[in-house]
Amino acid sequence: MPLTAEAGVLLIQITGPDKPGLTHALTGILAEHGVRILDIGQAVIHNALALGILVELTSEQRSSSLMAQLLLKAHALNVQVHFSVSSPDDYAAWVNWQSRRRSVVTVLGPALYGEHLAAVAEVIAGQQLNIEKIERLSGRPALNTTTTPSSRACVEFTVSGDPADEAAMRAAFMNLTHEHEIDIAFQRDDIYRRNRRVVVFDMDSTLIQVEVIDELAKEAGVGDRVAKITAAAMRGELDFPSAFRERVRLLKGLPVEALDRVSARIPMMDGAGRLIATLKSLGYKTGILSGGFTYFGRQIQERLGIDYLYANELEIRDGAVTGEVSGEIVDGQVKARRLREIAEREGIGLEQCIAVGDGANDLPMIGLAGLGIAFHAKPVVRENARQSLSTIGLDGILYLIGIRDREAG
Repeated sequence: MPLTAEAGVLLIQITGPDKPGLTHALTGILAEHGVRILDIGQAVIHNALALGILVELTSEQRSSSLMAQLLLKAHALNVQVHFSVSSPDDYAAWVNWQSRRRSVVTVLGPALYGEHLAAVAEVIAGQQLNIEKIERLSGRPALNTTTTPSSRACVEFTVSGDPADEAAMRAAFMNLTHEHEIDIAFQRDDIYRRNRRVVVFDMDSTLIQVEVIDELAKEAGVGDRVAKITAAAMRGELDFPSAFRERVRLLKGLPVEALDRVSARIPMMDGAGRLIATLKSLGYKTGILSGGFTYFGRQIQERLGIDYLYANELEIRDGAVTGEVSGEIVDGQVKARRLREIAEREGIGLEQCIAVGDGANDLPMIGLAGLGIAFHAKPVVRENARQSLSTIGLDGILYLIGIRDREAG
């Protein structure tokens, strides 16, 4: 039944203790009066209910016992009900407002406090965005005053509208991450965000906690020399292929047994196993695109069940490292090309890909993917990536694709 000049819109707001059957009891009254529902939404926090039902209110229904019945039922259920009536013009304006573009602001860290959410909300308001919905994605924390290495908290804001100045907004969020131990991500809430299908990772300092080449250099007695080159290359201060060959030459003569010793002590990144297991259960394809070595990448691939692996082939002859690599060096441009190839092979667009890395040589693939994430990254990478994650483990990525703790592996 269309809205008429005599009709209007009724917003029914119910608050109070939640209980089974409450929605059925109230909507049953609406059913008796033939009411058309225009919108409905509900939230429950610590057993406290907030339920809103927006209905079309005809002139006949306006003069009926509808609202009286709802009041009586609410009293019987020990909840409060509040009515707001608006005109067809107000409703039309609201519908137009609701058609605005939506985005998601994800706030996460070891713990969240009022000052964190207040600061984020201030930036959102300053950009003329309206908060439509707030959801907690992390599990409820225990009641204590300390956090542990495994502590994590995440709240997701759904906002409507276009930022007045997106670059300024992102800069403000970045400043907040520097001031507080939190991460903040801003993404368009479009169909691609809800349908990512491929995730590729850098290996060293991303899937694992170390730079393997630095560990090999320690075995070869050239640790300090190689570590300095590695750090400069990851900051983007050196040409990666040249720096890589220079470091590999310093490993000449290293026995295979030393490689195996390094492999045995490589720690996985916090949250890597949980992240990959969850992604695999959801049908995602995963890949390693690494400037490191296939010798180690294959072991990580087998351990985690990774689908694709592209890395450098460390040349070994007569049981020792020759100081050379075979074939093409996997630098930033090669990583980007391999990401394109994986997407094509899987029959998806780059918008459905996620790329995660920490070094300057990861920026090309991070920039190419629909969701590019700088993970515990160097400053130059964080500044150039659209999203960054620095305060919790690798499984924090699950929050960025909207997965709650209770849904993860």
